[in-house]
Amino acid sequence: MEITNSKPHLVFLSSPGLGHLIPVLELGNRLVTLCNFEVTIFTVLSNTSQTETQLLQSAMTAKICEIIQPPPVDISSLIQPEAAIVTQISVMMREIRPAFRSALSALNFGPAAIIIDLSGTESLEIPKELGIPKYVYMPNNAWFLALTIYLPFLDQVVEGEFVDQKENLEIPGCRPVRPEDVVDPMLDRSNQQYFEYVRVGNEIPKADGILVNTWEALEPTTLAALRDENLLYKTIKIPVFPIGPVRRAVGKVQVGSKCELLNWLDNQPKESVVYVSFGSGGTLSFEQMQEIAYGLEMSHQRFIWVVRRPTIETGDSSFFTTGNVGDDDISRYLPDGFLTRTKNIGRVIPGWGPQVQIIGHPSTGAFFSHCGWNSILESLTNGVPIIGWPLYAEQRLNATLLAEEVGVAVKPKILPSNGVVKREEIVMMIRKIMADEEEGDKIRKRVKEVKENSERALNEGGSSCNALSSFAGECKKGWKR
Repeated sequence: MEITNSKPHLVFLSSPGLGHLIPVLELGNRLVTLCNFEVTIFTVLSNTSQTETQLLQSAMTAKICEIIQPPPVDISSLIQPEAAIVTQISVMMREIRPAFRSALSALNFGPAAIIIDLSGTESLEIPKELGIPKYVYMPNNAWFLALTIYLPFLDQVVEGEFVDQKENLEIPGCRPVRPEDVVDPMLDRSNQQYFEYVRVGNEIPKADGILVNTWEALEPTTLAALRDENLLYKTIKIPVFPIGPVRRAVGKVQVGSKCELLNWLDNQPKESVVYVSFGSGGTLSFEQMQEIAYGLEMSHQRFIWVVRRPTIETGDSSFFTTGNVGDDDISRYLPDGFLTRTKNIGRVIPGWGPQVQIIGHPSTGAFFSHCGWNSILESLTNGVPIIGWPLYAEQRLNATLLAEEVGVAVKPKILPSNGVVKREEIVMMIRKIMADEEEGDKIRKRVKEVKENSERALNEGGSSCNALSSFAGECKKGWKR
C-alpha cells in the first residue's frame, strides 16, 4: 500500500442494524474529534431499512468519517426464508468478506488498526493476513461480552437446552445468567444461529483487544472479571477497553408534527411524561397493544407512545423491515375511544419519534423501552428511569442488568417475549416509577447517580476517557507514516 496520509487512520467494519451502525458511527466521530485519527467506515446495510439509509446519509453529509458501502449481497439462496436474524447477519457478513478484502487492498494508506464489530468477527483473518492490528467492537455491555466469550465453554459442559436448565448459568466472576434470560441464539441449540454465536465467542479472543460500550462505574464486577487472570482473562488474554457510553448526540428535528410533539412536551411538568417506544425492530401483537393502551390510560400518567403496526410475531419478523412500519391510521390498532379519552394527557405517533430529543427533555420522567443497548444508554445518560420491556436479542439480559444490578429499572414478572403482559401489571410498573414516593424516588436517585458517573467517565481523566486514550496510544504506537 502507498502511504499518503499524515494522520493515523482507522478502518471500521460495521454490520447491519441500527444497534451496530449507531455506535460505530458515534465511536468513529469520537476517534476523529478527540484522538486525531482519520476514520473510514466500511458499512453493510440491511436492504430494506430506510432508517439506516437516512442515518448513513446524515453521516456522509457531516463528512467526519469516510463512508464506504459495498454492493449489496444476495443471500437468499444461502439461507432458509425463516432464518433467524443472527443467521441472516452472519451469512451476510461472511459473503461480504471478498469486498472488504478488496476495499482494504485498494486503500492508499496503511491503517493503524482495523475495528470489526461483533457480527463481523470472521473478517478478523483479513487484517491478520495483512499484518494490521485488529480489534473487536462490542457495542453492548460487559455482561453480554462475558457471556459471549464464555459460551464455547458452556457449549461443552451444559447438556440439553439452556432454557431448560434448572440452575443458573455460571460465568466466572460475573452475575449468573438465568435460563430465561439467555440471548436469542441460545434458545435453540439445533438452530444455525446458535452455531454462529458459538463461533463468534471463539473468534473474539483472536483480536488484539476489545472495545466495549460500557464504563467502569456501571459494571465494575464484570469488568474486573474480564481482567482477572484467574477468571475470564485466561479465556480471552487480550485487553478490554470500556470506552462508553457511546451514544447518539442530539440533532435537529424536522419541521412538522415532530416539532409540534416537542412543543407539547415543553408544556408538561418536569419528569411527568412516560415515553413508550420499542425500538426500530420492536413490534407487538394486537392483543398486547390493547393491553398497553389500557395500561397507559388506567395509570393516569402523561405519555408519548410511538406506535407501529401490530403483528403476531415480535422481534425477528420485523428486524429488516423497519423502514415502513408507520401507519397514519393508528386508531384501528387501539381500543375504541382511546385517542379521544387520552387526548389531554397523551400523544400517539405512528412509526417514529425524535427519541434523543424526547428522552433528553426535562419533562420526560420514564422510558418504557425494549431495552436495546443504544436506547438504554440514551436513557441512563439523561437520568431517565426505565420500564423494561425486552423482546428479542440480548434485551432480556439487559433488562435484568438494569433492574437487578444497576437498580434503574422495573420489569414485568412475565417476559413480553413469552406471553401477554396484562394492563394491571403495566399500571403497576408505571406507577412504581412515576407515583411511588419510596420506590420511585429510590430508582430516580440511582439513575441520576448513573448519569453523573457516566459524565465523569467521559471527562478528561475519567475511566472511559483514559481507556480510549490507551487504545489510541496502542494504535499510534505501531503506526508508520
